[in-house]
Amino acid sequence: MNSAFAVIALAPGLAIGSFLSVVAARVPEGRSLVFPGSACLSCQSPIAWYDNIPVLSYLVLRGRCRSCAVPIGVAYPLVELATALLVAGCVLGFGLTLDALVAAVFCAALVAVSVTDLKRRIIPNVIVLPAAAVVLAAQTVLHPSAEWAVAAFGAALFLFVAAVAYPGGMGMGDVKLALLLGAMLGRSVTVALMLGMLAALVPAVVLLARHGSAARKMAIPFGPFLAAGGLVALLAGERLLDAYLKLM
Repeated sequence: MNSAFAVIALAPGLAIGSFLSVVAARVPEGRSLVFPGSACLSCQSPIAWYDNIPVLSYLVLRGRCRSCAVPIGVAYPLVELATALLVAGCVLGFGLTLDALVAAVFCAALVAVSVTDLKRRIIPNVIVLPAAAVVLAAQTVLHPSAEWAVAAFGAALFLFVAAVAYPGGMGMGDVKLALLLGAMLGRSVTVALMLGMLAALVPAVVLLARHGSAARKMAIPFGPFLAAGGLVALLAGERLLDAYLKLM
């Protein structure tokens, strides 16, 4: 039954992904999410509703604006598709429950902050802090425990200390993202942080190999790596943590 609901969830997931693309493009600039309507960034021609259907319109238009034929960034359909798959995955994993809804909110926030961090090297407070508050409140109500708050503030404190010790390595946006991760994942946030840091080592090593000591001045957006770790922890964090503790 969950499989059927997950397939149905793909459609609203695509719509949410389309909205997240707007959020990622406008929020960092302080622009309204409602006005003006969607328009081509090149020729400023308004985008008709039939050219704004998630993924499908991009394929029909072959990735180009209908008015000026300027290429449309592939990031738009990728964000839509990724969000749809994540929302469907939440329904598949948690069923048609409030837990699935909270997980979907969590995943949507991770997608939005990952895109803004990749494009602009910022994690907007207006996205991550409300998401953290909503998720923390929801988890505490659904599963009454101090675990969620302890994990949220503990993870944020851990990265805050790291940011103070090595300000070039991460920013305060990463600290606030850790707050969101802890609020959703509880004790499994340790898995998310560990995986995120390990994943971030890959591009860091590549930059160091290619540019030597100059690589220390090259910033790497850490948010997407934390988000990826958070997604793994959401789906398998408890199992991974239990397996690690058994080895210890």
